[in-house]
Amino acid sequence: MKNTRPDPSNPPKLLDQLRARIRTMHYSIRTEEVYTDWVRRFILFHRKRHPQNMGVAEVEAFLSYLANERHVSSSTQNQAKAALLFLYKQVLNIDLPSVVLHSW
Repeated sequence: MKNTRPDPSNPPKLLDQLRARIRTMHYSIRTEEVYTDWVRRFILFHRKRHPQNMGVAEVEAFLSYLANERHVSSSTQNQAKAALLFLYKQVLNIDLPSVVLHSW
């Protein structure tokens, strides 16, 4: 029989932690997909740096990029912002200062 306990020397990857937290909070599968996609894009935008090593400046840079370079709608920007705030607060246990919360 296979051991199903997590191996503490090999913690789950960040996106797996994100998915697990979303499921624990009973969010919809569509929200899980969208939030995971936004977090993946955020990480790739910052050349695969771990979000634990980034903060407000990087979040603002990504949201500004979406607004100014990609010309996404305000609702899309809000969705990306919600995904990143969820990641930081619910998965990484980091409260970002309110400067991130202003409207783009």
